[in-house]
Amino acid sequence: MKRLLLPIVVTVLGLVSGTAGAQSGDAGLGIIVGEPTGISGKLFLSNRDAVDAGLAWSLAEDSRLHLHADYLRHNFRVLQDELDISEGQLPLYYGIGGRVRVDEDDTRLGIRFVLGVSYLFEDAPFDAFIEMAPIMDLVPETELNANAGIGFRFWFR
Repeated sequence: MKRLLLPIVVTVLGLVSGTAGAQSGDAGLGIIVGEPTGISGKLFLSNRDAVDAGLAWSLAEDSRLHLHADYLRHNFRVLQDELDISEGQLPLYYGIGGRVRVDEDDTRLGIRFVLGVSYLFEDAPFDAFIEMAPIMDLVPETELNANAGIGFRFWFR
């Protein structure tokens, strides 16, 4: 299973770092703190759709490497209108993705269901976000888990 680790890491890093010059949309790179804690990247595919990825370290119980990638849909109106935000943008986002968690003697594969909110600053190339992600591990056995964190990203526009 450790032989799979390098291709997975290369793929996630490619998603995160190789998108900064993408013409299809803005890309951001930053950190997420919580469970897990590490690097977070996001690429907008359209004005509503994005992919995100994380390379992080889980600190719960035994320390573990955590890799995830998600497809996200953003709703820019529901919170913006409700809270009467006049500067910046406050999208609610939700989506689905996959997660790999690796430690010394265990590797788990699962499905993530993501729900979050971010604040895109109007006059600065940053966003701040908070998200939670219930996870259903499928391999090696079915088990429910969860991730949650806060973070920020610098946007390459």
